[in-house]
Amino acid sequence: MSPPRGKISVVVPVYNEEANIPELVPRLFTVLDALDRPVEVICVDDGSRDRSLDILRGLVDRYPDRLRVVELSRNFGQHPAILAGFAIATGDVIVTIDADLQNPPEEIPKLIALSDQGFDVVGGVREVRRDSLFRRVASRLVNRVTTAITGIRMTDYGCMLRAYSREVIDLINRCEESSTFIPALAQTFSRRPAEVAVRHAERRAGESKYSLYRLFRLNFDLMTGFSVVPLQIFTLFGFLTASGGLVLGIYLLIRRFVLLRASEADGVFTLFALAFVVMGVLMAGLGIVGEYVGRIYQEVRGRPRYLVRRVYGGTGALIRLEDGGVEGSVPRP
Repeated sequence: MSPPRGKISVVVPVYNEEANIPELVPRLFTVLDALDRPVEVICVDDGSRDRSLDILRGLVDRYPDRLRVVELSRNFGQHPAILAGFAIATGDVIVTIDADLQNPPEEIPKLIALSDQGFDVVGGVREVRRDSLFRRVASRLVNRVTTAITGIRMTDYGCMLRAYSREVIDLINRCEESSTFIPALAQTFSRRPAEVAVRHAERRAGESKYSLYRLFRLNFDLMTGFSVVPLQIFTLFGFLTASGGLVLGIYLLIRRFVLLRASEADGVFTLFALAFVVMGVLMAGLGIVGEYVGRIYQEVRGRPRYLVRRVYGGTGALIRLEDGGVEGSVPRP
């Protein structure tokens, strides 16, 4: 039997990557052309403040039928930008890759080879990470904690070089969650996932878009979006803390009325310390509960995850959304 020869779509979220785009897009098409299959590249400009959009629009003239540029109305974040690309992707296999060139486009054939073997989700695993020691250690710790909490088995949560089948993408497009973590969501829909080692390069231009705080927020969203374990852990810890307080209270009563020993002055400071611990636990618990309530609030509002202003290139037919005052695109059949 001849191997599958379906169309390949590559979705690239772009935010302030003017220094990398002129190299990224030609390298992508060089790799994809070598596969000898129908291809399309969808670059989603996520409200860039530099010349990224202008450069992408210029590249549309160079690849008029195979490059589509989606302009979002503002910065919505990496994952909403990818979802905007998924909405117009027409490929049988959809590949995601960052625009910073840290995941070399030349690694894409590895993912396509596994996809052709019937794996519906293929995740990249960075072999030798070209990041700082602190970031590597933090990432390894977060990966283990996230796996333990969510039960989703992925080696490298942070690698966005991934390939998805058409079926998985259709299921993702049907989800209406206001915020989600795409690799984890795809993993929950996958029937036959796989992983492959890929190279990782140093960032040669531009700056990372993920600060330590944004990485923390992203992983906290991941944990609260796919599991209620944080709530369960807090409940268990609350019971343990309450039990400890009860035991301590009984001990103090026995010491005072049975053993007839007066409390030392130092005991006041011990009680203060215990009070601070309990208050800290309560504040942390309120934060976790607030995170879940906040997610419910976002879902109830029903605001769109992204707004498309315009789509350039490809075979899309431009339309105007009168109610929102923005432009979008629908693919022609």
